[in-house]
Amino acid sequence: MVIASILSRKGAEVVSVGAQDEVGAIARILAEARIGAVLVRDEGGDVLGIVSERDIVRCIAAHGAGAVALPAAMLMTRALHTVTPASKVTEALALMTDRRVRHLPVMAEDGTLAGMVSIGDLVKARIDEALHEAEELRHYVETAG
Repeated sequence: MVIASILSRKGAEVVSVGAQDEVGAIARILAEARIGAVLVRDEGGDVLGIVSERDIVRCIAAHGAGAVALPAAMLMTRALHTVTPASKVTEALALMTDRRVRHLPVMAEDGTLAGMVSIGDLVKARIDEALHEAEELRHYVETAG
């Protein structure tokens, strides 16, 4: 299974914020959208970084209550780990495990943003795949005898 199959089911919409958006506003966006991370993009749509719940917690730990007024540019992770639509789900899971991240932007071959996948998306896809394989094996055994 490849990342494109996940995006075809969940869609390619990605919640994004600007580099100057404040941490408090970003936290509200995360809560309202029930997601764990947003991409930080410039006016042209280019991806500058990512802000996760974990980044916000670290920012508050470092800066106290005043952290809610800091801009995304101050806490975003700039070095992004990405996958392509053609990447295998198992490769994406390995990357997440190795880099200790929970979200991966999906970048098309032309460098444009194609979507974003979370650890939950990937785990769900693997479970669905395993259940499908088990059902096929069960059907094969029942009809082979």
